[in-house]
Amino acid sequence: MGRLFGTDGVRGVANADLTAELALGLSVAAAHVLAEAGTFEGHRPTAVVGRDPRASGEFLEAAVVAGLASAGVDVLRVGVLPTPAVAHLTGVLGADLGVMLSASHNAMPDNGIKFFARGGHKLADELEDKIEAVYEEHRTGAPWERPTGAGVGRVRDFGEGFETYVSHLIAVLPNRLDGLKVVLDEAHGAAARVSPEAFSRAGAQVVTIGAEPDGLNINDGCGSTHLELLKAAVVEHGADLGIAHDGDADRCLAVDAAGNEVDGDQILAVLALAMREAGTLRGDTVVATVMSNLGFKLAMEREGLNLVQTSVGDRYVLESMKENGYALGGEQSGHVIVLDHATTGDGTLTGLMLAARVAATGKSLADLAGVMERLPQILINVKDVDKSRVTTSGELAAAVIEAERELGSTGRVLLRSSGTEPLVRVMVEAADIEQARAVAQRLADVVKSALG
Repeated sequence: MGRLFGTDGVRGVANADLTAELALGLSVAAAHVLAEAGTFEGHRPTAVVGRDPRASGEFLEAAVVAGLASAGVDVLRVGVLPTPAVAHLTGVLGADLGVMLSASHNAMPDNGIKFFARGGHKLADELEDKIEAVYEEHRTGAPWERPTGAGVGRVRDFGEGFETYVSHLIAVLPNRLDGLKVVLDEAHGAAARVSPEAFSRAGAQVVTIGAEPDGLNINDGCGSTHLELLKAAVVEHGADLGIAHDGDADRCLAVDAAGNEVDGDQILAVLALAMREAGTLRGDTVVATVMSNLGFKLAMEREGLNLVQTSVGDRYVLESMKENGYALGGEQSGHVIVLDHATTGDGTLTGLMLAARVAATGKSLADLAGVMERLPQILINVKDVDKSRVTTSGELAAAVIEAERELGSTGRVLLRSSGTEPLVRVMVEAADIEQARAVAQRLADVVKSALG
């Protein structure tokens, strides 16, 4: 069996790859691994379980809840809430683990299971491996130890989760949003109630789109992966800015008043300067991935801020932040982590903080985002190659050196193997888009010939 856990939990087509049986078995295994440390006399382990609105989340939630309760874990079922809400509730309620059913920005047929450890933190690779090993051991024959009688877990709905989370978002805002008009695209997802409520309570005039989930329309032509509707709505309504989430609202992208996209790098830049001004940007450092635009790096250098770069994936950003005590990090895709207020990327919190900066400064989002200039970036996926040799091919290494020499200090080359497909991603940035395109194509040709 291949590794079940990917970069963000276990994900696949619901009822095909991700079945009720798998969800139940993984939940029992997670209960044994994550609740084990809490199983002392007088303590009943507790889990917080939430989901996004996907139709398949209904049966998968039932399977997860059944698995946890059968393992002796009491379950607080919070219903449809964003992933960061489940993480937050896992922490503040002192639960032993949290479970979120979502495939984030993926299309509706997919779904996923994300586990959180005590405190609401994403799992380290070792814990995921341990859960998978326990699951596999029992899948192949070893019986579970099952409590009976009063030992089985109890299940109850925890409707207070919505209010607890929204109140938290409002409490950590640096200032109100009075006078701002904001369009919110909720991707017909998990934040369809939470985000409009939070922005309204903070004082903003709110227009919503993509806020009518029916279980089938999540991420369908809307949200952070499809900004066209939001751009048009911001201009139509004369709004100050627009905020787009993905299906589970752990991402945030933005649109300025003229309908121009403001990506995760630009949001990070705006928040970094705001937090430095407030004295909360520890070490004057921001953590981002190697995929961040070179323009972001140049902007941070110009502003006298330090940049730490990690492998692609918000989990690696978070690991670096926790290890070194940094307060702000994120990805170009819109996963932004403000560690003083969240244990994971939180799209609603990010949107609120971005809007708060607009309100506090009186500047437009376009002016604030102008702190960095996005350099043209070309990405080519080279398929059907031996990605394992991307770091050992002498021919490829020589081509990269030549490309870097041509681009100089105002350009960048990044070659990265896909984690799930037989392909290599060639990314080139340059001050001139035609130069970036020419260099990227040349490198892609070398990848194809050297690794094909």
